[in-house]
Amino acid sequence: MENKMTDRKLWEAYWKNYKFTAIPQKPVYKNYILPKECHSFIEIGGFPGLNAGYFYKHVCTDVTLLDFYVDRQVIHRVERDNGIPTDSIKAIEADFFQFQADRTYDMVFSLGFIEHFQDTKDVIARHAALASPGGQLLIILPNLRGLNGLVQYVFDRPNLRIHNLKSMHLKHLKHICAELGLKDVRVEYTRKPMVWLEPKPGMSASVKKSVVKLLSCALKLFPIKCRLLSPYIIISATK
Repeated sequence: MENKMTDRKLWEAYWKNYKFTAIPQKPVYKNYILPKECHSFIEIGGFPGLNAGYFYKHVCTDVTLLDFYVDRQVIHRVERDNGIPTDSIKAIEADFFQFQADRTYDMVFSLGFIEHFQDTKDVIARHAALASPGGQLLIILPNLRGLNGLVQYVFDRPNLRIHNLKSMHLKHLKHICAELGLKDVRVEYTRKPMVWLEPKPGMSASVKKSVVKLLSCALKLFPIKCRLLSPYIIISATK
């Protein structure tokens, strides 16, 4: 069975429409970073480096991103726009499933990555293989089994099709972590309700995005963590 649900061509088109260079100020994962020494960080699927930039400024300065699509000029723009010295964010352009690491990391991170593959256990196991003993895995994926999935179904069905909805079951994720022997496991819905559409060109896409943005603002009146409303699932564990 083919594991990947996307290809390089899709991501090349995606990043052409992605214009943001500001690192997050209050990221969804901030309170999940364990209060322990962290000297090295790698993000899987980390282009263009916004999360690596956040970790560089707030956690550790040895930061790396691994992605099979990398434009170093964009990474340099992220560094410049956020007051980070040029080439501080190391970039490895490689297929995650072919990558042979020569080191391990105190923090192995991904956001919006594991749900693009059919074999969720294999992807999480490969994250764990990059972690140092006692290192943390911090994995965030969207929750598309609730309202946000309905939004994608109505407004952007092709985007919904490249996500593995089976990877978004909390019990399934907890079972995988237990099978891999991970410790201090937390798997939970998080953050206030929010819905979104991926950036795409054209007036029609702009109108759809405006409608969804208004809906997202209204949902903030209902700060409930649950499958129906929560936009993200977070996995935190140690090796």
